[in-house]
Amino acid sequence: MPNFNGVWSLTTQLQYVNDWGIQPFAKTVGLFGGGYGDAASASVNTIQSVDISSSGNAIDFGDLVNANYGLAAVSSATRGVFGGGLEGSVTDTMQFVTMDSRGNTSDFGNLSAAKKLLAGTGSGTRGLFAGGNTGSRIDVIEYITIANIGNVTDFGNLSASKDSLAGLSSPTRAVFGGGFANELNVMEYVTIGSTGNVTDFGNLSAVRRLLGALSSSTRGVFGGGFNGSNDVNIMEYITIGSTGNVTDFGNLFTARSSLSGTSNGTTGIFGGGTNEIDSITIASTGNAADFGDLTLQLNDTAACSGSHGGI
Repeated sequence: MPNFNGVWSLTTQLQYVNDWGIQPFAKTVGLFGGGYGDAASASVNTIQSVDISSSGNAIDFGDLVNANYGLAAVSSATRGVFGGGLEGSVTDTMQFVTMDSRGNTSDFGNLSAAKKLLAGTGSGTRGLFAGGNTGSRIDVIEYITIANIGNVTDFGNLSASKDSLAGLSSPTRAVFGGGFANELNVMEYVTIGSTGNVTDFGNLSAVRRLLGALSSSTRGVFGGGFNGSNDVNIMEYITIGSTGNVTDFGNLFTARSSLSGTSNGTTGIFGGGTNEIDSITIASTGNAADFGDLTLQLNDTAACSGSHGGI
């Protein structure tokens, strides 16, 4: 029997949808998986969650199979998949969680090779993993169908071998920006529903690696990163459906790199590089607002949500 928790109202009952076994708000769940802490100088297996629609500190969601950093994440409205990273040694493991149900990961399948510092993004149906480092930098893009457990399939290639890049997407197009191969300001895109090599999109305002990225269904935002000399607090945006160079969006609270980003399609959040989580309204421009904190300071986390570009 469901618990009506006092006087019935839509607002009250939506807070207790678990009593019905219904979870309509998976798309508001943002996850940050893995990472390594500066203070501890050790990687973690923690997955932390926030409700993107409401500011606040992260809480424990569950655990990865092993302590891991430099991994990537893709997601649908119901499932988040973490792939690759460094678990003492580089791994090819992919593992998944159900977005609306706290718990540890289950095995999903394998990447084509063990790799770290790769980018993940997708359409909500298909997830893409791009670039990374297997001991040397690679240009490989590969994909999964998020609803179907199994190994990756080859998608195509980036314009160059690179790691430490970031990915964002609309429902139809994925854009990869920045990265490390003698530092890069390049953005390039693919059509998610097909396969093939990247096409040039435009340029970031300067070279950056270890940056974060997030998107709505129409606009993508790149934030932070390392420019070869310093961490930066820059945020800049693109209209995903067109091509061209970035436009200034505003600034993060603090300059930092090794962060990750995700959104619910309206609100975007950047976490990591410190213990801070910053929030923005994607459709507008301006400086980031304080959202809350991760449970500890982490670098090289992977973030995903039940929204994946506002779908």
